[in-house]
Amino acid sequence: MTNPLTISTGAARTAAADALVIGVMQTPDGPVPASGAEDVDAALGGTLGETLAALGATGKQDELTRIASAGRLGAPLIIAAGLGPVDTQEGERGRLESLRRAAGAAVRAGAASKAASVAISLPARDEAETEAVALGALLGGYAFRKYRSGDPTSAPDITVLSTVGAAAGRAQALADAMTLVRDLVNTSPSHLYPETFAADAERVARSAGVEFEALDQTTLASGGYGGLTGVGQGSVHPPRMVRLSYRHPAATKTVVFCGKGITFDSGGLSLKPPKSMEAMKSDMSGAAAVLGAVQAIAVLKLPVNVVGYLAMAENMPGGRAQRPSDVITIYGGKTVEVLNTDAEGRLVLADVLARSAEDAPDVIIDVATLTGAQLVALGPRIAGVMGSNDEFAAVVAAAARRAGEQAWPMPLPPELRKGLDSAVADIANVTGDRHGGMLIGGLFLKEFVPDGVRWAHVDIAGPAFNEGEAYGYTPKGGTGAAVRMLVQVAADVADGRL
Repeated sequence: MTNPLTISTGAARTAAADALVIGVMQTPDGPVPASGAEDVDAALGGTLGETLAALGATGKQDELTRIASAGRLGAPLIIAAGLGPVDTQEGERGRLESLRRAAGAAVRAGAASKAASVAISLPARDEAETEAVALGALLGGYAFRKYRSGDPTSAPDITVLSTVGAAAGRAQALADAMTLVRDLVNTSPSHLYPETFAADAERVARSAGVEFEALDQTTLASGGYGGLTGVGQGSVHPPRMVRLSYRHPAATKTVVFCGKGITFDSGGLSLKPPKSMEAMKSDMSGAAAVLGAVQAIAVLKLPVNVVGYLAMAENMPGGRAQRPSDVITIYGGKTVEVLNTDAEGRLVLADVLARSAEDAPDVIIDVATLTGAQLVALGPRIAGVMGSNDEFAAVVAAAARRAGEQAWPMPLPPELRKGLDSAVADIANVTGDRHGGMLIGGLFLKEFVPDGVRWAHVDIAGPAFNEGEAYGYTPKGGTGAAVRMLVQVAADVADGRL
């Protein structure tokens, strides 16, 4: 859980905190204090812009400038966070993202300076801006310390200066959900495997008042879940399938979320190179995102029914591991020729996608770190969204962007489907052509979606795990990707927008 957030209507100049965060806009004439910094500028004699310029500040996005207040403010340290050009921000979506990033970067800088408390006076003139600032600040204070011995560092207490307090609850719910996901993704695979992941999911579900069901390896095998049992049979840690169910008394629609939960992916007998395994503890990010989203939806009490499936397995090359050319039977009866055991995520998702037909869903979204091809096509920060048709993929990608996540709609060209034809089974899990790998993964999954249901597949292979340096409110390691998108989809289904 994140530290509690406080909303205060107090003045920035008198805010009692170790650090005070203000915003700075970039203009052709130099940096200009943003809304929320007016009384700070006045307390400094109207010289804030000149002081920032003298220190080399420009106001560009992600820029941080530290200024000593010299006793003229309640806080001894001012952190001026760049918000970017005043006249070129990309509408409301760009403006809100710049606030999230500035708040996150500033809080992280405050924590690095050992500040125990941070007051934030960025533009927070309405509910949307206040939520953006609060969420960015809460996420920026994140650090994973589970395995750090003797590390006393803690996230600072955060106060957002705003007259709009209603946004705090939603920001807190989203930040708590994303923090849960980040912690799960960052946990060592020696500690997080299907059994323990399912136990974590049960604790979250019980706390959120969500129905919980888990199927173990015996039940999965007898129930015909060939994808999960096949992928998991090479590991000493057997697979699990978790089903979460949130119900609202006023709901008329049901949305199903399916998450890939490969707690570690060695590639199986189609073994990955060593370097490619280093981040594979993150291969359960899709399932973690589903868990976090269901928690947030329950806390926010959205008027929609939500079912979440977490398809959990560890993909290892043990003596009982499935072999290339094995044929497995997915839930519901369709057979798959497994030509590459490293294309395992689509197999476990196939089981839960087929199973979701029994929930009579109006919408299905699956989330997965499915393909390295996603990174090749869209880079490490933009999720690929495919769907039952191009229009629906575009709508889901737009919902993700409104929620503050980068996503782009991608096609599912029907001519690529022929490459998945098998000589011995209903379908193969890979093609012989390395081109269009992200799209082929989506085409495979489409085969298991219940007829007539609107469906989108979201590939978060890049966005789920940041292997570079921290930026904005995004830390190194697990990011919490897809949580906000899923919550937004649920909200859009509830209000009839989707």
